Amino acid sequence: MKTAYVAVYETLADWEIGHLVVELRTGRFTGVPWTVVTVGESLEPVVTMGGMRVVPDVTIADVVPDEGDLLVLAGSGQWDVGGGEAFTKLAGQFLDAGVPVAAICGATAGLARAGLLDERKHTSAAKEYLQATGYQGTDRYVDARAVADGNVITAGPDSPVQFARAVLEQLGLADERKREAYEGVFHRADPAAYATLVG
Repeated sequence: MKTAYVAVYETLADWEIGHLVVELRTGRFTGVPWTVVTVGESLEPVVTMGGMRVVPDVTIADVVPDEGDLLVLAGSGQWDVGGGEAFTKLAGQFLDAGVPVAAICGATAGLARAGLLDERKHTSAAKEYLQATGYQGTDRYVDARAVADGNVITAGPDSPVQFARAVLEQLGLADERKREAYEGVFHRADPAAYATLVG
């Protein structure tokens, strides 16, 4: 069974990765359930932005990037105060091992500061948001809901469904018809798309 490592830290933005994590863990629309492993800097519980208490399954030190299949980084307050360096270092190790990294909202700023977006097309909350990090990838910024390039999938905070869709595409877990139906159901509330999604 494939493994998705999900980074957890104080004020993690629950809603940003909710769609993705559910689809990976259940495989309800892809037919391929994954193991989801939460990763903390320590094994101490963290409290998400929504107030949920999460106890990490493992620490960063326990993770062997080339034994995983995906690293997921959500937004949180830490990214806007220059934090999260341990997780961006881990992201670099995943990418060096050829394993995809999916980052949404503030986590994209962390990747930008670490230089991981300089040579890859990417998106975020806004171009100006990433420019404030002083990174060198401004000319590769794409004004889109979600962008995948060079094993990095990025999205802004308003696009959790598109983020999930882009990651499923990157992982080869659903064909275009099913991905479009997924966005139809969960973003556009199109009841006609449901039959395609579950079919």
